[in-house]
Amino acid sequence: MNRGDPDWPAAAPALRVVCGPTSRGKGTPIAAPLQSLSRHLPWNDRRGGFDPLRLAAFALVAAPGVRIGWGLASEAVAADPVEAALHRAGDWAVYLLVATLAVTPLRRLLAWPPLATVRRMLGVAAFCYAAAHLALYLIDQGGDIALAAGEIVGRFYLTVGFVALLGLGVLAATSFDAAIRRLRRNWKRLHAAVYPLAALTLVHFFLQSRADVGEPVLCAGLFAGLMLHRLPVLRRLPGGSEAAIVVVAVLAALATAAIEYAWYATMTGLPADRVLLANLDLRFRIGPMWTVLAAMAAPLPLRLLLNGLRARRRRLAEPAIGAARRNRA
Repeated sequence: MNRGDPDWPAAAPALRVVCGPTSRGKGTPIAAPLQSLSRHLPWNDRRGGFDPLRLAAFALVAAPGVRIGWGLASEAVAADPVEAALHRAGDWAVYLLVATLAVTPLRRLLAWPPLATVRRMLGVAAFCYAAAHLALYLIDQGGDIALAAGEIVGRFYLTVGFVALLGLGVLAATSFDAAIRRLRRNWKRLHAAVYPLAALTLVHFFLQSRADVGEPVLCAGLFAGLMLHRLPVLRRLPGGSEAAIVVVAVLAALATAAIEYAWYATMTGLPADRVLLANLDLRFRIGPMWTVLAAMAAPLPLRLLLNGLRARRRRLAEPAIGAARRNRA
């Protein structure tokens, strides 16, 4: 929560002017419901103040849903709009799950605590897209729940995806303040399950993608990098966070190449050696390993930029701070 966020009580005088005082003279009968409503708007903070970061996160999670809904309504996206929407919803469930896992490392690397305020929104949105993925699958099966259940039980990749969905549902249902207070210490233990659930989600993503696994490989490489950032040993490197970013970027890129090689070597009849060597030839495509390398290295220039801005702000504030100290003395 930012210190500069607008405070709801600051709006109370305006409400009293518009609606008139209550019998107590301290507000209006509608002030409390409006205050409660404002705190629950996705672009406001816990006190009901507008938060640009939360608005940006809300736009990020809502835009794909709008596009998917438009495609279903217009039937202009593909020959089979339901199947197209089914796959897009599943893709965005994975993307947002990876984005959720990126919040904690980015908050630490960029020294930006407000970033944590959007983690819950991203995680719940990931579950919502996963639930929409299942709902669209049921529609694609003609609404026959028995048929869909048989498919889920009988096909391994559907079973894995369904188990991951159930787990994400539990995490989404317990992500709110009341559940955090009730579960206490067990809340962190429960929500640590997000890591194996994310791995199961990626397995489902790989198996349903079959031969074209560019996006699953990319997401798996990002997941590997985000897990590496959680290793305590990397936080103790001689170069500090800057060195950790570089090391993780290189290791994650290598892990991405290894995952891609292992998939083609074990799950397809394609020559895995050629796929691996193709990563070194940038004339035809930029392989997932390079995208992962760039994404994992991106926090480095951002960190340096933010540190420079903070240092400049401190230098500019030093004369005023010194004058205030002299006045107090």
